[in-house]
Amino acid sequence: MLIGVSGTLYSEVENVSRALKEIYGADWLDEAECGDWDALLDVATKNYTRSYVVKGIKTMETLEKLRKRPFFVHIAVDCPIKKRLENCRKELKCESLEDAISRMDLSDYSRMDSLVSVNERALIKVVVHSDVQFDLLKTQLQGQLSPVIDSESTTAPLRPTWDTYFMKLANLAASRANCMKRRVGCVVVRDCRVIATGYNGTPRSMTNCNQGGCPRCNEGEDNSLSACLCLHAEENALLEAGRDRVGPNAILYCDTCPCLTCSVKIVQTGIKEVVYSHSYRMDEQSLRILKDGNVIVRQHKLVDERTIIHVGRQDAAGQK
Repeated sequence: MLIGVSGTLYSEVENVSRALKEIYGADWLDEAECGDWDALLDVATKNYTRSYVVKGIKTMETLEKLRKRPFFVHIAVDCPIKKRLENCRKELKCESLEDAISRMDLSDYSRMDSLVSVNERALIKVVVHSDVQFDLLKTQLQGQLSPVIDSESTTAPLRPTWDTYFMKLANLAASRANCMKRRVGCVVVRDCRVIATGYNGTPRSMTNCNQGGCPRCNEGEDNSLSACLCLHAEENALLEAGRDRVGPNAILYCDTCPCLTCSVKIVQTGIKEVVYSHSYRMDEQSLRILKDGNVIVRQHKLVDERTIIHVGRQDAAGQK
């Protein structure tokens, strides 16, 4: 694993980088010692079973080079302005407020592909709020990183689990939904192969719900489900697959727990397992139907695409 650390000026890049090095038993990699970023990547690639930490990612060009490697993890570091000013004064002893802010602006915003832009591309951001002992910093980081780096191994490549992979596909399917109430996506798989996908919206050839095709949804009615013209994501996926294609041991991934109507159809179609991400108000009824139909039900929550880890925050220390 190659951990790339970027950070705003006077943030805790050094301490966070050192903590990451100890957490993952990593070695340092330095662009200057290797010669350039391409040479650094060659070293990391040839030794992909080892873990490295590299600092000094300041441009989008450098970041794009690193992001091509499947074993690369980008972590951005930042601090509140007050904490950064405190760090500035410690480092420079006598620095005026205006000069300190000018230094930070010059470092963070001076280029077209600014350091702030680089930081915003990181899926993991560490915010250090106050002075904390190094051991506590390392403990809080380790506790919050373990569910974020979603892999059974930290060697290359950093691959998501099958559950995460298929749940992300369900989320992607949801982006095509046209229902005005909520976006829902579904994926049916067997033997780790996608059989069908579905999303919620009005039936084919009808006006889309978001264009006025479903009076119930367009009028903001929360009840009157029987008057809703939208097909649910699970229904669309099951209709696409059909019982014959579903076959034995199929798994249905959906970003919300199926409703009662969909649960009945899931049982009838022969789905053996349902994996959902978010709960829905009909959970109790749906779960009873699925259980009676011998369908295994479990929840798999996706980690947010952008994870923010807070360290040293007094009101909610260690929480995202």
